[in-house]
Amino acid sequence: MTIVALEALMFGLGHMVRAAEKAGERLCLLTGVREIYRHELSRLSLEVVDVDTTDIAACAEILKEIPDLHGLINSTDTWFVPGAKLTAQFGLPGRSVASAQFLRDKLKVRQRLHEHGLSPAPGDTLPAVLKDSAGTSSRNVWLVRTPEELDAALAEAAQGDLKGELFAEPLFAGPVYSAETITWEGQTRLLGVLSRQVTGVREDAAAFPVAFPADEKAELASWVSKVLTAVDYEQGFAHIEFVFTVDGPQLVEINPRIGGALVGEALCRTLRANVYDSMIDMALGKAPVLLEHAEATGPAVAFALVYPKQQGVLTAIDGLDKLAAYPGKPEWYPTKAVGDRIDHLTDQRGCVGIVLTEGPTAELAMHRALAAAAAVSPSAESADPGA
Repeated sequence: MTIVALEALMFGLGHMVRAAEKAGERLCLLTGVREIYRHELSRLSLEVVDVDTTDIAACAEILKEIPDLHGLINSTDTWFVPGAKLTAQFGLPGRSVASAQFLRDKLKVRQRLHEHGLSPAPGDTLPAVLKDSAGTSSRNVWLVRTPEELDAALAEAAQGDLKGELFAEPLFAGPVYSAETITWEGQTRLLGVLSRQVTGVREDAAAFPVAFPADEKAELASWVSKVLTAVDYEQGFAHIEFVFTVDGPQLVEINPRIGGALVGEALCRTLRANVYDSMIDMALGKAPVLLEHAEATGPAVAFALVYPKQQGVLTAIDGLDKLAAYPGKPEWYPTKAVGDRIDHLTDQRGCVGIVLTEGPTAELAMHRALAAAAAVSPSAESADPGA
């Protein structure tokens, strides 16, 4: 009995393997980028099939050779639509292809929410956010406040690798958060809210769960349910980024998956449950246990992403031996290894690792994560001695 993961988020495979075993299933990972899972795979006994996962036909041929295929998990943005097509082809439980295609189009989602009175319309007024309608990981996103910034962003976008079409949406004023939710058959549960510390569009740190007053938490739970209902969200985890403005929550975007980086780890620790049990449940067509049982009885968790100061080849990551001296039981989750090349510093592609800490509150966990992360110093050098 096998469940196949069509790629995965960088962290969480261990929890997924244990969840599959608990359900009496074997997990098999299909990947064309094995190296991004090096941290998880170094600790796991997991069947991995190397295949070009952008080639749906090639993936289908592999699935045909699995006689006991029970489910398929597609927990990343890039493979969300291909995964839906494969589940449909093999008659497996999962989201419809039409729903997946719609949710991956940020422009269509924004237009639908506007029709339901839940968002301003996309437009060309400043300040604004320019983004790729099929983008992910804060790539191809530009904050533009002046005509000059708009011109520069348009010029850069013209030379970029857009996956969809470029569009503009309002730039909201206020702190950024993400609501972590789970939905099944139209019923949504808010698992908690994650704080977000960003520089431009690059994520620097996050903490969970934010302690909103009871009335604001109830407002947020109602709002996320309305948002997901408006876009006909059928099932699954959702990572809903929003800005809490003077007029209440305003959507940044809906990510139809569990949150990236260490969001899954934070959920597991704070809820004292393997939330990936519910991912397996849904892959098997069963109601997820988190829909009824999800209480924040564990510690608060925060994590800080560490970036080098310049592009080039990563030559060292100093300071890891100092982490044990910091409060919060800091742990290091590497995303790059010495010898890897760093080409991007303005989005998460430049992150070399993540420091995770715990605390009695999200605020204190965040302070601890930022302090510990400051002790880590990555170095990168240009491959061109003359650069």
